[in-house]
Amino acid sequence: MSDEWLNLDETYIMPTYNRLPLAIERAEQNYLYDTHGKAYLDLFTGLAVNVLGHGHPRVKQALEAQGNTYLHISNYFVAPPAVQLAKRLIEATMPGKVFFANSGAEATEAAVKLVHKWRNAQDEEKNGIVVLSNSFHGRTLGTIRLTRQPGIYQDFPAVDMPVYETPAEDTASLARILEDEQPAAVLMEPVLGSGGIVPLSQTFMEQASALCKSHNVLFIMDEIQTGMGRTGELFAYQHTNVTPDIVLFAKGVGGGLPLGGLIAGNQVKDKFQPGDHGTTFGPSPLSAALGNAVLDALFEDGVLSSSRERAEKLQNGLQSLTKAYPSVVDGVRGLGMMLGMKLKLAPEKVKELRARILDRGILIDVTQQTILRFLPPLTLENAEIEHLLTVLEEELAALAGGLSDE
Repeated sequence: MSDEWLNLDETYIMPTYNRLPLAIERAEQNYLYDTHGKAYLDLFTGLAVNVLGHGHPRVKQALEAQGNTYLHISNYFVAPPAVQLAKRLIEATMPGKVFFANSGAEATEAAVKLVHKWRNAQDEEKNGIVVLSNSFHGRTLGTIRLTRQPGIYQDFPAVDMPVYETPAEDTASLARILEDEQPAAVLMEPVLGSGGIVPLSQTFMEQASALCKSHNVLFIMDEIQTGMGRTGELFAYQHTNVTPDIVLFAKGVGGGLPLGGLIAGNQVKDKFQPGDHGTTFGPSPLSAALGNAVLDALFEDGVLSSSRERAEKLQNGLQSLTKAYPSVVDGVRGLGMMLGMKLKLAPEKVKELRARILDRGILIDVTQQTILRFLPPLTLENAEIEHLLTVLEEELAALAGGLSDE
């Protein structure tokens, strides 16, 4: 049956993704089950979406309760689930207001328009946005200019907006751009996700924030992948002393349903007026209800605090494998439940390794061709961590042995 679904997928759906050879029938807790009934430990989590795994009681309860109330009413009316979620996000981050959208790309598009509205209200002339090398901020025509990966932005039509690029951790380069080019905003991911799971240092983030303040430039944190507890705090910037002007969120916030948006700090919270921006499903009341359920689980049920201990166990285990197999592993980096293991292997060898791990019932993503990307649910159990480390050790040992025979 799995082959039939794969063939139908190839026939009727445009090939914008390199599929893994799996057709998923159901999901439960931290596992996906294919159409043959085989279980897979899910370390993809829908690319950082399913922070509570699958079928979490809080999410199921909210799904039923809101589903029995209403699914959509239009944003011309007040939806209590959305108001409640916005209030809780503000209280957990910084004073301001929330704009809801459907996805991370939409959140970024909204931020670009908000920067434009803020810029037009300033006396001094500023234009453009600074981004970090190898960053990822979306695939739409607006956000694609902000994404710094040639394989993604290719030669699609360009939106007429200056974009300046600077390497991560290069404070001097950022200072020169702010001084010479007079941009309106700086946008950065606290952990470069698609760019290889590269955490920014606290020092760099705080220096960047200070530079933005001194040049009257908006400081924007893209927390679309790092948010909702993935790094051990609700948002990754909260590991630092930084207070951004805008925070982008999506992925994990909707409990598995599409939801995104931004938190606008006091400097920009009132720059959007009726007619300036909008979206039909912004937000879906059902997605907002699930967002509240996610926050309930993270804070009231202690999932966020317990995930920090599991993340430390996972990271320590991966670091041990790095030391044990230096001929294969080039290092481990990341933050919380967002980790990358860089391999000293050719890309085709990494694909073969992932396929073997998949055969053994574990789903792991690959980014930048040679980095195993671990995005487990925050509900990952100790026994599941130990199983993962055992499988990885056996596979890495086999690879190391093969290299020594060559």
